Amino acid sequence: MRTSKARLRMLLAVAVCLTAAAIAAVSVDAPAQAAAAPTVYNIDLSTEFRRPREIGGKAVPNSQSAAHVPAAGVPRPASTPVSGDTPGLGLSVDGLNLRDQRTADNGNQFSLEPPDQALCVGGDRVLESVNDVMRFRGLGGETLGGVQSLNKFFIGDSAIIRSTPPVYGAFVSDPKCYYDPALGRFFFTVLSLDRDAATGDFTGRTDVRIAVSRTSTPTTDPAGWFIYRIDTTNDGSNGTPANPDCPCLGDQPLIGADAYGFYVTTNEFPLFVDGFNGAIVYAFDKAALTTGTLRMTLVANRPALAEGPGYSIQPATSPAASEWDTSNNGTAYFLSALDFDATLDNRIATWALTNTQSLTTATPRVTLRNAVLPSQVYGQPPDAEQRDGPTPLADATPNAFTGKPGNGPREHLNLLAGNDDRMQQVVLADDKLWSGLNTAVKTENGNVNVGIAWFIVDPTATATTVSGTIVNQGYVAVNRQNVMYPAIGVNTAGEGVMTFTLVGRDYYPSAAYTPIDAGGTGAISIAGAGAAPADGFSGYRFFGGSGTERWGDYSAAVADASGNVWLATEYIPGTFGFPPFLANWGTRIMRVTP
Repeated sequence: MRTSKARLRMLLAVAVCLTAAAIAAVSVDAPAQAAAAPTVYNIDLSTEFRRPREIGGKAVPNSQSAAHVPAAGVPRPASTPVSGDTPGLGLSVDGLNLRDQRTADNGNQFSLEPPDQALCVGGDRVLESVNDVMRFRGLGGETLGGVQSLNKFFIGDSAIIRSTPPVYGAFVSDPKCYYDPALGRFFFTVLSLDRDAATGDFTGRTDVRIAVSRTSTPTTDPAGWFIYRIDTTNDGSNGTPANPDCPCLGDQPLIGADAYGFYVTTNEFPLFVDGFNGAIVYAFDKAALTTGTLRMTLVANRPALAEGPGYSIQPATSPAASEWDTSNNGTAYFLSALDFDATLDNRIATWALTNTQSLTTATPRVTLRNAVLPSQVYGQPPDAEQRDGPTPLADATPNAFTGKPGNGPREHLNLLAGNDDRMQQVVLADDKLWSGLNTAVKTENGNVNVGIAWFIVDPTATATTVSGTIVNQGYVAVNRQNVMYPAIGVNTAGEGVMTFTLVGRDYYPSAAYTPIDAGGTGAISIAGAGAAPADGFSGYRFFGGSGTERWGDYSAAVADASGNVWLATEYIPGTFGFPPFLANWGTRIMRVTP
């Protein structure tokens, strides 16, 4: 878990929201007099650039666990080769990007970083989403309809209406989606924070929105979905628990499912003061959600884990109904990391929720337990260097935005945020749990870089116990480069693919993948080569950054009914940028046959 203001800076503060009208139509004035005068971009930054009120410093409490490894213990794995081949790659197309995000809803949107990637596949369509838009595709990669804003879909408002004065909508973030192989329905979630329409300030009310499609062939029209609002304010009002220092935010909702339940976990932060309360685990009668009925159970309110609070407890999804564990009257599994002080650790945790069939009754009685497993070392990653190249936004000096005379200081090439070492998405397939996370690694000829630690766990649960064995684990690392934000998709045969961003002194941010199975991983393939450096506002000091640009907090991967694995991750397509857009990120969607 990231320390001191980092996570909420990711979500709310450094994820700077830039208002819209001028970005959509930036005009360039000819120099008034001398030919050497700087180009001036007529962007009124008093309305073009808006940073929501920052929620206070967010830190997971430090621990002094003897399990923590000294800094000298940073893992030193052998480098993974980068291949020029793309085995199994059947589809590779550009997904949603900053331009799509900014121009949706007739331009009544902010510009956002990072995107965060949702992707799920079912029937004849693919749902893709990022902050803060969504779109459907066909299985051939073709788009099915246009881009829809998440504000319009989930809430019915606009992120901002640029009237005089402007009108602010809810703050929406962190999309996730899932297709249920038994029910044939799409499940789609976001978090949202209410804002004062006149000022844009947070009111203190927060929630998680859950959309469930009414059919197996939905569109972006909300009329085709049941949409539920789960209050996460947790200040004792509206039937919520009275947790410390709330009103609170249920940050980065994570989702999963088993035969009977749909699960959402959050990380709870006080909204207006410093602190971290821990994870919250919610369970829902899955089938009831598909009929318009909300049956919710608060499973765990800030559960303890070893010497610290549980955080980022990742529920598992499965590629097919045959993979679900129906023992113990239904068992759902989760994984999480244990690096409580943002250094290094050599443990992970497996969790089991038993008696999940009771979620379908009027009196649910589920039990959540965890077990700590010794693991390979992983730890807080650094920020990532990227290959130098054209950065038109960085090159636009401050006076180019303000029109003031003189030569303002130029920006340096952004680093990309390595974030932290929380567990990424989890898959239950071939009776095993598969996941990975960002970690610090020391490569052969370089400094400490960002790498990936992956884990394959054989979980065991009874009505009263949970345990597990790590059947394999390892690293993906590239000499003097960085690989970041893994997502693993696995089919019912135990054949998987991991996607991530590859970036470093020799690579622009690129969409990459590697095969994975119970025996380990293979060479890295590049499905979408980055065309330029990331050149986004969230890193530049002129826009309030610190030299490190926000990158996606997570990628996405999922196996379809045919055993193919669909992947989505962030990269730089090079097809747009400044001007007129103040960032140039995009996503790449891939389909790989393991």
